[in-house]
Amino acid sequence: MPGGIALRAVVDKDLCIGCGLCPEVCPDVFQMGDDDKAHVRDDADYSAGCAQEAADSCPAGAIAVE
Repeated sequence: MPGGIALRAVVDKDLCIGCGLCPEVCPDVFQMGDDDKAHVRDDADYSAGCAQEAADSCPAGAIAVE
């Protein structure tokens, strides 16, 4: 990852427990959906550099950052 900025984040909906921690940690990339699961925003801004922190904070291990 150049400069430590994520290229892409993916949320595994089967693992997501809907705790809401990822949008708290990284609202530029994640949001909660109508299904009470985390989603990557359509307009995700990875320049904030917080996607990996959100993935590391996920209690269910539902976020992968590539």
